Amino acid sequence: MMKYLQRLGRSLMLPVAVLPAAAVLMGFGYWLDPSGWGEGNAISAFLIGAGSSIIDNIPVLFAVGVALGMSKEKDGSAALSGLIGFLIITNLLSPDRVALLQGSEAVSPAFDSIGNAFVGMISGLVAAVMYNRFHQVKLPDALAFFSGKRSVPIMTAVSMLGVSAIMFFIWPVVFEGLVNFGEAISGLGAFGAGIYGFANRLLIPTGLHHALNQVFWFDMVGIDDIGKFWSGEGVLGVTGMYQAGFFPVMMFGLPAACLAMYHTAKSENKKKVAALMFAAAFAAFLTGVTEPIEFSFMFAAPVLFLIHALLSGVSLMVAALFNWTAGFGFSAGFIDFFLSSRLPLANNPYMLIIQGLVFAIIYYVVFRVVIITFDLKTPGRGIEETEDDEVGADSSRAPDKHKTMATVIYQALGGDDNVVSVDNCITRLRLEVKDMALVDQNRIKRTGVPGINVIDDYNIQVVVGTQVESVANVIYKMRK
Repeated sequence: MMKYLQRLGRSLMLPVAVLPAAAVLMGFGYWLDPSGWGEGNAISAFLIGAGSSIIDNIPVLFAVGVALGMSKEKDGSAALSGLIGFLIITNLLSPDRVALLQGSEAVSPAFDSIGNAFVGMISGLVAAVMYNRFHQVKLPDALAFFSGKRSVPIMTAVSMLGVSAIMFFIWPVVFEGLVNFGEAISGLGAFGAGIYGFANRLLIPTGLHHALNQVFWFDMVGIDDIGKFWSGEGVLGVTGMYQAGFFPVMMFGLPAACLAMYHTAKSENKKKVAALMFAAAFAAFLTGVTEPIEFSFMFAAPVLFLIHALLSGVSLMVAALFNWTAGFGFSAGFIDFFLSSRLPLANNPYMLIIQGLVFAIIYYVVFRVVIITFDLKTPGRGIEETEDDEVGADSSRAPDKHKTMATVIYQALGGDDNVVSVDNCITRLRLEVKDMALVDQNRIKRTGVPGINVIDDYNIQVVVGTQVESVANVIYKMRK
Protein backbone atom coordinates (compact mmCIF):
# COMPACT_ATOMS: atom_id res chain seq x y z
CA MET A 1 0.00 0.00 0.00
CA MET A 2 2.76 2.42 0.93
CA LYS A 3 4.53 1.73 -2.36
CA TYR A 4 1.33 2.54 -4.25
CA LEU A 5 0.84 5.80 -2.35
CA GLN A 6 4.46 6.75 -2.99
CA ARG A 7 3.94 6.23 -6.72
CA LEU A 8 0.79 8.34 -6.58
CA GLY A 9 2.67 11.13 -4.84
CA ARG A 10 5.35 10.98 -7.51
CA SER A 11 2.76 11.04 -10.28
CA LEU A 12 1.10 14.14 -8.83
CA MET A 13 4.40 15.99 -9.10
CA LEU A 14 4.17 15.88 -12.91
CA PRO A 15 1.07 18.10 -13.21
CA VAL A 16 2.11 20.19 -10.19
CA ALA A 17 5.41 20.93 -11.94
CA VAL A 18 3.44 22.62 -14.74
CA LEU A 19 2.12 25.29 -12.37
CA PRO A 20 5.27 27.46 -12.50
CA ALA A 21 4.37 28.24 -16.13
CA ALA A 22 1.06 29.68 -14.94
CA ALA A 23 2.84 31.54 -12.14
CA VAL A 24 5.28 33.17 -14.55
CA LEU A 25 2.60 34.19 -17.06
CA MET A 26 0.07 35.50 -14.54
CA GLY A 27 2.77 37.06 -12.35
CA PHE A 28 4.16 39.17 -15.16
CA GLY A 29 0.65 39.93 -16.38
CA TYR A 30 -0.40 41.34 -13.02
CA TRP A 31 2.95 43.08 -12.68
CA LEU A 32 2.25 45.00 -15.90
CA ASP A 33 -1.30 45.88 -14.88
CA PRO A 34 -1.79 45.37 -11.11
CA SER A 35 -5.00 47.41 -10.93
CA GLY A 36 -6.82 46.59 -14.18
CA TRP A 37 -5.84 42.90 -14.30
CA GLY A 38 -5.48 43.13 -18.06
CA GLU A 39 -8.44 45.43 -18.77
CA GLY A 40 -6.25 48.27 -19.95
CA ASN A 41 -3.18 46.42 -21.20
CA ALA A 42 -3.38 43.94 -24.07
CA ILE A 43 -0.09 42.24 -23.22
CA SER A 44 -1.17 41.83 -19.60
CA ALA A 45 -4.53 40.42 -20.73
CA PHE A 46 -2.84 37.80 -22.90
CA LEU A 47 -0.40 36.79 -20.17
CA ILE A 48 -3.10 36.51 -17.50
CA GLY A 49 -5.36 34.61 -19.88
CA ALA A 50 -2.59 32.18 -20.78
CA GLY A 51 -1.80 31.54 -17.12
CA SER A 52 -5.48 31.13 -16.25
CA SER A 53 -5.84 28.46 -18.91
CA ILE A 54 -3.45 26.33 -16.86
CA ILE A 55 -4.80 27.15 -13.39
CA ASP A 56 -8.42 26.64 -14.47
CA ASN A 57 -7.65 23.19 -15.88
CA ILE A 58 -5.71 21.67 -12.99
CA PRO A 59 -8.16 18.72 -12.71
CA VAL A 60 -7.51 17.83 -16.36
CA LEU A 61 -3.76 18.01 -15.75
CA PHE A 62 -4.17 15.69 -12.77
CA ALA A 63 -6.15 13.17 -14.83
CA VAL A 64 -3.48 13.10 -17.53
CA GLY A 65 -0.49 13.28 -15.19
CA VAL A 66 -1.65 10.56 -12.79
CA ALA A 67 -2.57 8.24 -15.65
CA LEU A 68 0.85 8.73 -17.20
CA GLY A 69 2.79 8.44 -13.95
CA MET A 70 0.96 5.36 -12.63
CA SER A 71 1.10 3.38 -15.89
CA LYS A 72 3.89 0.84 -16.16
CA GLU A 73 5.55 2.25 -19.27
CA LYS A 74 4.39 5.87 -18.95
CA ASP A 75 2.77 5.58 -22.35
CA GLY A 76 0.82 8.28 -24.15
CA SER A 77 -2.23 6.04 -24.54
CA ALA A 78 -2.55 5.96 -20.76
CA ALA A 79 -2.47 9.76 -20.60
CA LEU A 80 -5.10 10.01 -23.36
CA SER A 81 -7.25 7.51 -21.48
CA GLY A 82 -6.99 9.61 -18.33
CA LEU A 83 -8.40 12.57 -20.27
CA ILE A 84 -11.19 10.40 -21.71
CA GLY A 85 -12.10 9.14 -18.25
CA PHE A 86 -12.27 12.66 -16.85
CA LEU A 87 -14.46 13.91 -19.71
CA ILE A 88 -16.88 11.00 -19.23
CA ILE A 89 -17.41 11.32 -15.49
CA THR A 90 -17.67 15.12 -15.51
CA ASN A 91 -20.23 14.97 -18.31
CA LEU A 92 -22.31 12.16 -16.84
CA LEU A 93 -22.36 13.75 -13.38
CA SER A 94 -22.92 17.33 -14.47
CA PRO A 95 -25.86 18.98 -12.63
CA ASP A 96 -28.13 18.85 -15.69
CA ARG A 97 -27.64 15.12 -16.25
CA VAL A 98 -27.92 14.34 -12.54
CA ALA A 99 -31.23 16.24 -12.48
CA LEU A 100 -32.37 14.12 -15.44
CA LEU A 101 -31.36 10.90 -13.65
CA GLN A 102 -33.07 11.96 -10.42
CA GLY A 103 -36.14 13.31 -12.13
CA SER A 104 -35.79 16.33 -9.88
CA GLU A 105 -34.20 19.78 -10.07
CA ALA A 106 -33.00 19.51 -6.46
CA VAL A 107 -29.42 18.50 -7.20
CA SER A 108 -26.74 18.26 -4.50
CA PRO A 109 -24.22 21.15 -4.70
CA ALA A 110 -21.53 18.46 -4.79
CA PHE A 111 -22.20 17.95 -8.50
CA ASP A 112 -21.44 21.60 -9.22
CA SER A 113 -17.88 20.73 -8.21
CA ILE A 114 -17.54 17.36 -9.93
CA GLY A 115 -14.77 18.65 -12.19
CA ASN A 116 -12.22 18.87 -9.37
CA ALA A 117 -8.69 17.65 -8.73
CA PHE A 118 -9.90 14.64 -6.73
CA VAL A 119 -12.03 13.36 -9.62
CA GLY A 120 -9.12 14.09 -11.93
CA MET A 121 -6.94 11.80 -9.82
CA ILE A 122 -9.59 9.05 -9.85
CA SER A 123 -9.84 9.27 -13.64
CA GLY A 124 -6.07 9.02 -13.95
CA LEU A 125 -5.90 6.03 -11.60
CA VAL A 126 -8.61 4.15 -13.50
CA ALA A 127 -6.86 4.83 -16.80
CA ALA A 128 -3.54 3.60 -15.38
CA VAL A 129 -5.15 0.40 -14.11
CA MET A 130 -6.71 -0.21 -17.52
CA TYR A 131 -3.39 0.38 -19.25
CA ASN A 132 -1.47 -1.93 -16.94
CA ARG A 133 -4.12 -4.64 -17.40
CA PHE A 134 -4.94 -4.41 -21.12
CA HIS A 135 -2.08 -2.76 -23.04
CA GLN A 136 -0.80 -6.14 -24.22
CA VAL A 137 -4.16 -7.90 -24.73
CA LYS A 138 -4.62 -9.75 -28.03
CA LEU A 139 -8.11 -9.93 -29.55
CA PRO A 140 -9.41 -12.24 -32.30
CA ASP A 141 -8.42 -11.34 -35.86
CA ALA A 142 -11.75 -9.63 -36.56
CA LEU A 143 -11.08 -7.23 -33.71
CA ALA A 144 -7.29 -7.14 -33.99
CA PHE A 145 -7.27 -3.42 -34.72
CA PHE A 146 -8.39 -2.80 -31.14
CA SER A 147 -5.74 -5.01 -29.56
CA GLY A 148 -2.97 -3.77 -27.27
CA LYS A 149 -2.81 -0.09 -26.45
CA ARG A 150 -5.83 0.77 -28.60
CA SER A 151 -7.98 -1.16 -26.15
CA VAL A 152 -6.98 1.03 -23.22
CA PRO A 153 -9.18 4.09 -24.03
CA ILE A 154 -12.12 1.76 -24.72
CA MET A 155 -11.75 -0.10 -21.45
CA THR A 156 -11.27 3.17 -19.59
CA ALA A 157 -14.49 4.55 -21.08
CA VAL A 158 -16.41 1.43 -20.06
CA SER A 159 -14.88 1.46 -16.58
CA MET A 160 -15.75 5.11 -16.04
CA LEU A 161 -19.41 4.30 -16.61
CA GLY A 162 -19.24 2.10 -13.52
CA VAL A 163 -17.17 4.63 -11.60
CA SER A 164 -19.68 7.35 -12.47
CA ALA A 165 -22.53 5.19 -11.17
CA ILE A 166 -20.68 4.65 -7.89
CA MET A 167 -19.75 8.33 -7.58
CA PHE A 168 -23.39 9.28 -8.12
CA PHE A 169 -24.07 7.94 -4.65
CA ILE A 170 -20.67 8.39 -2.97
CA TRP A 171 -19.55 11.82 -4.14
CA PRO A 172 -22.18 13.86 -2.24
CA VAL A 173 -21.18 12.08 0.99
CA VAL A 174 -17.44 12.48 0.33
CA PHE A 175 -17.92 16.10 -0.68
CA GLU A 176 -19.81 16.88 2.50
CA GLY A 177 -17.08 15.23 4.59
CA LEU A 178 -14.35 17.18 2.81
CA VAL A 179 -16.27 20.40 3.16
CA ASN A 180 -16.72 19.79 6.87
CA PHE A 181 -13.01 19.05 7.29
CA GLY A 182 -11.96 22.09 5.28
CA GLU A 183 -14.44 24.30 7.09
CA ALA A 184 -13.35 22.96 10.47
CA ILE A 185 -9.76 23.92 9.74
CA SER A 186 -10.51 27.13 7.86
CA GLY A 187 -12.98 28.05 10.56
CA LEU A 188 -10.10 28.08 13.03
CA GLY A 189 -8.53 30.96 11.14
CA ALA A 190 -4.82 31.44 11.80
CA PHE A 191 -4.69 28.44 14.15
CA GLY A 192 -6.19 26.27 11.42
CA ALA A 193 -3.52 27.46 9.00
CA GLY A 194 -0.95 26.42 11.59
CA ILE A 195 -2.46 22.95 11.90
CA TYR A 196 -2.35 22.59 8.13
CA GLY A 197 1.29 23.72 7.95
CA PHE A 198 2.32 21.23 10.65
CA ALA A 199 0.48 18.34 8.95
CA ASN A 200 1.84 19.29 5.55
CA ARG A 201 5.47 18.94 6.65
CA LEU A 202 4.83 15.90 8.83
CA LEU A 203 3.49 13.97 5.83
CA ILE A 204 6.53 14.70 3.63
CA PRO A 205 8.21 11.28 4.26
CA THR A 206 5.14 9.43 2.98
CA GLY A 207 4.36 11.72 0.08
CA LEU A 208 0.79 12.05 1.37
CA HIS A 209 1.15 15.80 1.81
CA HIS A 210 0.09 16.04 -1.85
CA ALA A 211 -3.33 14.64 -0.95
CA LEU A 212 -3.70 17.11 1.94
CA ASN A 213 -2.76 19.98 -0.36
CA GLN A 214 -5.67 19.20 -2.67
CA VAL A 215 -8.15 20.28 0.03
CA PHE A 216 -6.57 23.65 0.75
CA TRP A 217 -4.70 24.67 -2.40
CA PHE A 218 -7.12 23.56 -5.10
CA ASP A 219 -10.85 23.71 -5.72
CA MET A 220 -11.83 20.43 -4.07
CA VAL A 221 -14.01 21.87 -1.30
CA GLY A 222 -14.13 25.50 -2.34
CA ILE A 223 -11.02 26.81 -0.55
CA ASP A 224 -8.88 26.88 -3.76
CA ASP A 225 -6.20 29.02 -2.12
CA ILE A 226 -3.86 28.97 -5.12
CA GLY A 227 -6.50 29.45 -7.81
CA LYS A 228 -8.30 32.27 -6.05
CA PHE A 229 -5.07 34.03 -5.10
CA TRP A 230 -3.78 34.13 -8.67
CA SER A 231 -7.16 34.96 -10.19
CA GLY A 232 -7.76 37.79 -7.70
CA GLU A 233 -11.20 36.43 -6.78
CA GLY A 234 -10.55 35.89 -3.07
CA VAL A 235 -10.43 38.10 0.01
CA LEU A 236 -7.48 40.42 0.62
CA GLY A 237 -5.46 39.30 3.63
CA VAL A 238 -7.24 35.93 3.81
CA THR A 239 -6.77 34.21 0.46
CA GLY A 240 -3.20 32.96 0.40
CA MET A 241 -3.08 32.12 4.11
CA TYR A 242 -2.33 28.47 3.29
CA GLN A 243 0.68 29.51 1.20
CA ALA A 244 2.23 32.61 2.74
CA GLY A 245 3.75 31.03 5.84
CA PHE A 246 5.83 28.63 3.76
CA PHE A 247 7.96 31.48 2.35
CA PRO A 248 9.74 32.32 5.65
CA VAL A 249 10.50 28.62 6.17
CA MET A 250 11.69 27.70 2.70
CA MET A 251 13.52 30.90 1.82
CA PHE A 252 15.09 31.57 5.23
CA GLY A 253 14.43 28.93 7.89
CA LEU A 254 15.73 25.82 6.16
CA PRO A 255 18.79 27.58 4.65
CA ALA A 256 19.61 28.70 8.22
CA ALA A 257 19.24 25.08 9.33
CA CYS A 258 21.81 24.20 6.65
CA LEU A 259 24.19 26.72 8.18
CA ALA A 260 23.65 25.19 11.62
CA MET A 261 24.38 21.70 10.29
CA TYR A 262 27.53 23.01 8.61
CA HIS A 263 28.76 24.69 11.79
CA THR A 264 28.14 21.56 13.86
CA ALA A 265 29.81 19.18 11.39
CA LYS A 266 33.20 17.69 12.26
CA SER A 267 36.03 19.91 11.08
CA GLU A 268 37.40 17.28 8.70
CA ASN A 269 33.99 17.00 7.02
CA LYS A 270 33.07 20.67 6.76
CA LYS A 271 34.29 21.11 3.19
CA LYS A 272 32.06 18.33 1.91
CA VAL A 273 29.11 19.40 4.06
CA ALA A 274 29.51 23.00 2.89
CA ALA A 275 29.16 21.97 -0.76
CA LEU A 276 26.10 19.87 -0.01
CA MET A 277 24.36 22.37 2.28
CA PHE A 278 25.06 25.41 0.10
CA ALA A 279 23.54 23.78 -2.98
CA ALA A 280 20.50 22.60 -1.01
CA ALA A 281 20.03 25.98 0.68
CA PHE A 282 20.27 27.85 -2.62
CA ALA A 283 17.67 25.56 -4.22
CA ALA A 284 15.33 26.08 -1.26
CA PHE A 285 15.72 29.87 -1.33
CA LEU A 286 15.36 30.26 -5.09
CA THR A 287 12.78 27.62 -5.98
CA GLY A 288 11.31 26.33 -2.71
CA VAL A 289 12.52 22.77 -3.36
CA THR A 290 13.37 21.64 0.18
CA GLU A 291 13.57 17.85 0.01
CA PRO A 292 17.39 17.74 -0.26
CA ILE A 293 17.56 19.59 3.08
CA GLU A 294 14.72 17.77 4.82
CA PHE A 295 15.95 14.32 3.86
CA SER A 296 19.42 15.15 5.12
CA PHE A 297 18.12 15.09 8.71
CA MET A 298 14.66 13.51 8.43
CA PHE A 299 15.81 10.00 9.32
CA ALA A 300 19.19 10.71 10.84
CA ALA A 301 17.63 13.09 13.37
CA PRO A 302 13.82 12.73 13.41
CA VAL A 303 13.50 15.06 16.40
CA LEU A 304 14.75 17.86 14.13
CA PHE A 305 12.12 16.99 11.55
CA LEU A 306 9.41 17.18 14.19
CA ILE A 307 10.75 20.58 15.25
CA HIS A 308 10.78 21.65 11.60
CA ALA A 309 7.13 20.60 11.19
CA LEU A 310 6.15 22.52 14.34
CA LEU A 311 8.00 25.65 13.20
CA SER A 312 6.33 25.39 9.78
CA GLY A 313 2.95 25.36 11.49
CA VAL A 314 3.90 28.35 13.62
CA SER A 315 5.06 30.22 10.52
CA LEU A 316 1.75 29.71 8.72
CA MET A 317 -0.13 30.73 11.85
CA VAL A 318 1.89 33.93 12.33
CA ALA A 319 1.53 34.99 8.69
CA ALA A 320 -2.21 34.30 8.79
CA LEU A 321 -2.58 36.09 12.13
CA PHE A 322 -1.16 39.31 10.67
CA ASN A 323 -2.86 38.81 7.28
CA TRP A 324 0.41 38.78 5.37
CA THR A 325 -0.16 36.96 2.10
CA ALA A 326 1.83 35.87 -0.93
CA GLY A 327 1.29 32.94 -3.25
CA PHE A 328 3.07 30.42 -5.39
CA GLY A 329 2.49 28.37 -8.50
CA PHE A 330 5.14 25.78 -7.69
CA SER A 331 6.66 26.29 -4.26
CA ALA A 332 7.53 29.02 -1.78
CA GLY A 333 10.84 30.19 -3.20
CA PHE A 334 12.10 33.62 -4.26
CA ILE A 335 10.93 33.24 -7.86
CA ASP A 336 7.29 32.73 -6.83
CA PHE A 337 7.59 35.40 -4.14
CA PHE A 338 8.86 37.95 -6.65
CA LEU A 339 6.18 37.11 -9.20
CA SER A 340 3.31 37.15 -6.69
CA SER A 341 4.31 40.23 -4.71
CA ARG A 342 2.30 42.62 -6.89
CA LEU A 343 -0.77 40.47 -7.36
CA PRO A 344 -4.05 42.09 -6.29
CA LEU A 345 -4.40 39.80 -3.26
CA ALA A 346 -0.78 40.08 -2.10
CA ASN A 347 -1.11 41.81 1.28
CA ASN A 348 2.04 43.25 2.87
CA PRO A 349 4.10 40.43 1.28
CA TYR A 350 7.41 42.04 2.21
CA MET A 351 6.62 41.51 5.88
CA LEU A 352 7.16 37.83 5.12
CA ILE A 353 10.83 38.69 4.55
CA ILE A 354 11.01 40.21 8.05
CA GLN A 355 9.30 37.14 9.40
CA GLY A 356 11.73 34.99 7.42
CA LEU A 357 14.75 36.70 8.96
CA VAL A 358 13.34 36.04 12.44
CA PHE A 359 12.69 32.41 11.56
CA ALA A 360 16.22 32.11 10.18
CA ILE A 361 17.57 33.00 13.63
CA ILE A 362 15.13 30.61 15.32
CA TYR A 363 15.99 27.72 12.99
CA TYR A 364 19.72 28.29 13.35
CA VAL A 365 19.70 28.52 17.14
CA VAL A 366 17.27 25.63 17.70
CA PHE A 367 18.97 23.31 15.22
CA ARG A 368 22.46 24.07 16.53
CA VAL A 369 21.50 23.65 20.20
CA VAL A 370 19.53 20.44 19.63
CA ILE A 371 22.23 18.89 17.41
CA ILE A 372 24.98 19.57 19.96
CA THR A 373 22.90 18.75 23.05
CA PHE A 374 21.70 15.38 21.78
CA ASP A 375 24.75 14.64 19.59
CA LEU A 376 22.54 14.08 16.55
CA LYS A 377 24.13 12.47 13.49
CA THR A 378 23.37 15.18 10.97
CA PRO A 379 25.55 15.46 7.82
CA GLY A 380 29.22 15.62 8.76
CA ARG A 381 28.71 14.12 12.23
CA GLY A 382 28.13 10.45 11.38
CA ILE A 383 30.90 7.84 11.38
CA GLU A 384 30.52 7.17 7.67
CA GLU A 385 31.25 10.81 6.89
CA THR A 386 34.92 10.38 7.68
CA GLU A 387 35.37 7.73 5.01
CA ASP A 388 36.59 8.56 1.54
CA ASP A 389 34.03 10.08 -0.77
CA GLU A 390 33.95 7.82 -3.82
CA VAL A 391 32.51 10.45 -6.11
CA GLY A 392 34.73 13.13 -4.67
CA ALA A 393 37.80 11.01 -5.26
CA ASP A 394 36.92 10.33 -8.85
CA SER A 395 35.07 13.47 -9.95
CA SER A 396 38.23 15.41 -10.70
CA ARG A 397 39.13 12.79 -13.31
CA ALA A 398 35.62 12.00 -14.51
CA PRO A 399 34.27 14.06 -17.41
CA ASP A 400 30.78 13.96 -15.91
CA LYS A 401 30.16 14.01 -12.16
CA HIS A 402 26.58 12.83 -12.69
CA LYS A 403 27.84 9.78 -14.55
CA THR A 404 30.28 9.04 -11.75
CA MET A 405 27.62 9.41 -9.07
CA ALA A 406 25.13 7.29 -11.02
CA THR A 407 27.71 4.54 -11.54
CA VAL A 408 28.58 4.34 -7.85
CA ILE A 409 24.93 4.42 -6.75
CA TYR A 410 23.93 1.73 -9.24
CA GLN A 411 26.80 -0.53 -8.21
CA ALA A 412 25.95 0.01 -4.53
CA LEU A 413 22.37 -1.02 -5.25
CA GLY A 414 23.58 -4.33 -6.63
CA GLY A 415 23.47 -3.50 -10.34
CA ASP A 416 21.43 -5.45 -12.88
CA ASP A 417 21.29 -8.50 -10.65
CA ASN A 418 19.42 -6.68 -7.88
CA VAL A 419 17.71 -3.60 -9.34
CA VAL A 420 14.18 -4.29 -10.57
CA SER A 421 13.04 -0.80 -11.57
CA VAL A 422 14.30 2.78 -11.58
CA ASP A 423 12.21 5.95 -11.49
CA ASN A 424 12.61 9.51 -10.27
CA CYS A 425 10.64 12.55 -9.17
CA ILE A 426 11.92 16.11 -8.79
CA THR A 427 14.64 15.31 -6.24
CA ARG A 428 14.64 11.55 -5.58
CA LEU A 429 15.59 8.30 -7.27
CA ARG A 430 12.80 5.78 -6.60
CA LEU A 431 14.09 2.24 -6.86
CA GLU A 432 12.80 -1.29 -6.46
CA VAL A 433 15.30 -4.02 -5.62
CA LYS A 434 15.12 -7.78 -5.18
CA ASP A 435 17.06 -7.92 -1.92
CA MET A 436 17.55 -4.89 0.34
CA ALA A 437 20.37 -6.70 2.15
CA LEU A 438 22.52 -6.39 -0.98
CA VAL A 439 22.24 -2.58 -1.00
CA ASP A 440 25.36 -0.85 0.35
CA GLN A 441 23.80 2.24 1.95
CA ASN A 442 27.06 3.61 3.31
CA ARG A 443 28.58 3.52 -0.17
CA ILE A 444 25.59 5.43 -1.54
CA LYS A 445 25.90 8.03 1.24
CA ARG A 446 29.57 8.54 0.40
CA THR A 447 28.55 9.89 -3.00
CA GLY A 448 27.33 12.98 -1.12
CA VAL A 449 23.57 12.45 -1.51
CA PRO A 450 21.47 14.26 1.13
CA GLY A 451 19.70 11.14 2.31
CA ILE A 452 18.28 7.65 1.83
CA ASN A 453 14.73 6.51 2.59
CA VAL A 454 14.12 2.75 2.84
CA ILE A 455 10.38 2.29 2.28
CA ASP A 456 10.15 -1.48 2.80
CA ASP A 457 12.05 -4.68 2.00
CA TYR A 458 12.00 -3.95 -1.73
CA ASN A 459 11.73 -0.20 -2.22
CA ILE A 460 14.31 2.48 -1.51
CA GLN A 461 14.61 6.17 -2.34
CA VAL A 462 17.88 8.03 -2.83
CA VAL A 463 17.56 11.80 -2.39
CA VAL A 464 19.91 13.28 -4.98
CA GLY A 465 18.62 16.83 -5.32
CA THR A 466 17.55 18.92 -8.28
CA GLN A 467 20.11 17.18 -10.53
CA VAL A 468 18.36 13.84 -10.03
CA GLU A 469 17.14 13.62 -13.63
CA SER A 470 20.71 13.71 -14.95
CA VAL A 471 21.70 10.91 -12.58
CA ALA A 472 18.56 8.92 -13.43
CA ASN A 473 19.20 9.24 -17.17
CA VAL A 474 22.66 7.74 -16.75
CA ILE A 475 21.22 4.80 -14.80
CA TYR A 476 18.55 4.25 -17.45
CA LYS A 477 21.25 3.95 -20.10
CA MET A 478 23.25 1.56 -17.94
CA ARG A 479 20.23 -0.74 -17.72
CA LYS A 480 19.63 -0.89 -21.49
